[in-house]
Amino acid sequence: MIKTITFAAIHFTIATLVAFILTGDFLLGSLIAMIEPTINTGAFYVHEKIWQKVPQLKRHEAMTQVKTASFAVIHFNVAFSVTYLLTGDAFIGGLMATVEPTINSFAYFFHEKVWLAKMRTQNHVVCA
Repeated sequence: MIKTITFAAIHFTIATLVAFILTGDFLLGSLIAMIEPTINTGAFYVHEKIWQKVPQLKRHEAMTQVKTASFAVIHFNVAFSVTYLLTGDAFIGGLMATVEPTINSFAYFFHEKVWLAKMRTQNHVVCA
């Protein structure tokens, strides 16, 4: 759960900045930035559980690029849906769905690398 919370903090920060820049409206940008990451945080948690439980995926968990891409697909869809529903503007929805998840996908990649290194260190210390 700590992994999900740390990613949520990163995600909320990025979403707030991008939504405000795209809408120019602090209230609307904040609303998008609160709802979109909240839904994606839940999706992140489910995504993690699936990757931990499905043997074919678990074998490839160290392939950070594949895991990042699978979460990016979910993220793009949530970002577009939330932004479009709140603004009624498909263009802004499309921009949010492109810009914010792209930035967050890079953040996710590095977040995943940090957690893999942490797990290796913990496993090494336990085995030593």
